[in-house]
Amino acid sequence: MSIKLAYYLFTRLRQLGIRSIFGVPGDYNLHLLDFVEPSGLAWVGTCNELNAAYAADGYARINGLSALVTTFGVGELSAINGIAGAYAEKAPIIHIVGTPARTTQESRALVHHTLADGEFRRFADMASHVTVAQVDLKDPRLVPDQVDWALREAIIHSRPVYLEVPDDMVDVHVNASNLTSMICIPPAPVTGDEPVVLGRILERMHTAKRPLILVDGESRPMKVLGDIDKLVKTTGWPTWTTIFGKSLVNEQLLNVYGVYAGSLSDAQWKNYFDSADLIINMGPHYSDTNSQNFTTIPDPAVTITFSNTYIQIDNDIYRDTHPSNILPQLLEAIDTSRIPRVTGPAKSTKEAGQLNSSDSITQKDFYSIVNSMICEGDLVLTETGTAAHGGRDMILPQNTRLLGPATWLSIGYMLPATVGAELAQRERTNNPESRAILFIGDGSLQMTVQEISTMIRENLNVIIIVINNEGYTIERAIHGRKQSYNDIAPWSHAQALSFFGADDRHAMQSYFSARTWGELDVVLRDKRIQAGTGVRMVEVFMGREDVQGALLRLMANQIADE
Repeated sequence: MSIKLAYYLFTRLRQLGIRSIFGVPGDYNLHLLDFVEPSGLAWVGTCNELNAAYAADGYARINGLSALVTTFGVGELSAINGIAGAYAEKAPIIHIVGTPARTTQESRALVHHTLADGEFRRFADMASHVTVAQVDLKDPRLVPDQVDWALREAIIHSRPVYLEVPDDMVDVHVNASNLTSMICIPPAPVTGDEPVVLGRILERMHTAKRPLILVDGESRPMKVLGDIDKLVKTTGWPTWTTIFGKSLVNEQLLNVYGVYAGSLSDAQWKNYFDSADLIINMGPHYSDTNSQNFTTIPDPAVTITFSNTYIQIDNDIYRDTHPSNILPQLLEAIDTSRIPRVTGPAKSTKEAGQLNSSDSITQKDFYSIVNSMICEGDLVLTETGTAAHGGRDMILPQNTRLLGPATWLSIGYMLPATVGAELAQRERTNNPESRAILFIGDGSLQMTVQEISTMIRENLNVIIIVINNEGYTIERAIHGRKQSYNDIAPWSHAQALSFFGADDRHAMQSYFSARTWGELDVVLRDKRIQAGTGVRMVEVFMGREDVQGALLRLMANQIADE
């Protein structure tokens, strides 16, 4: 029972639910790519490796796992920024690198795509800092177990892994017996602390007076979203999310409030949060940007934290006690007659005020207006900048996912991520009419705009809403309000779809623009936006210094200092 290495690797990817692979061809991976489509996988070639990594990241967040193929040196280093972002925000990418043949490496030949010093391990050393496992597939005897181990590590830790495939190893036969069984993830250990942990949690839940639930972004890789949904519904307790956790709970539930932003939130929300005597904290991710500069981190004295590697009750940490073990038991054991029925603070929805159709579009009301176009099952993606801040206030329909920046904040990420996320959504639901809505600033768009061509080629249904505020407005808010380095070259966005490959008729009918509320209303009512297909672009013009949320405070501080 033997099989070529390439077939072994790609068969494993298919078994794990991957249907598409992203990447860019290069001479050290070309022969490996010959095996992609014969293995039953779709090849999604992107315009460069960085965009491929971003796309793989988006795919992983929807599908649970993704794959990326680059070439040695120049290709993988182009991708490493995207891999680092996936590492930071828990997106499991299988990064496969085609490397020079073993004899070339052993002879220390000064070949291209190297640093011309005979050292072939430098790039793997770099990758070791942003991946949780690295394997060099040089020994056929070890390949099956090496591949399986790396894939298992990616799934367990929900982070990227790094696999090197030397060019002369692609055709080498390896043992295929592992393929007869699926890669198994070890169950969470039973530590013996579970009865104590369960008893303490139940006692706190039954005696609480002002409880709440906080859902953070690492709940997704913990794979307990179903249990969290049941807990939110069973208790009826006021529930908030962090920035990273937005859309991981059903925002249509009466007890789900939205993103908690500390002093930037409604005063009643902050009062309730600050006076809570029990906070159930799910999947914490305590970066500065996700915690409003560390101001929304719950008080440990009143918090029960469910993390991927521990459960913390007050100041006691129970290591290796996994939420996937405790939460089902907790849901079975809750005495609903004993848990408090609390009335949370009033909901504070940001509804648009009376808008004059001839007035210019502003950040303050824009996201309330466009909220109405989002439908159940849509993907919503908000790029770093004003779009990310505005998207936090939208109220999403059930079964709608939002991907927004949490920690890495690499501008330009969201456009290629939309390619991967929407492709995964279409595959997962088997729905060719699946739709994504991308909100992106004109500055961020210029970073990765060429992947619009991939959207068009892959027949994805994407509405791109370009916020044209003449440059890097988020940077203007942070520093350099009037500095030229925050300006960009103006583009003719109306030409984008045709330039990137859409047929002339579709391109002409799929570009829209709006400078006033009246013009925006006409666009949003257009059937091509409401029920159209393919890639459509809406260019919305806003002021250069028009910001909201935390950015408004930053901008005001700059103006006050002048």
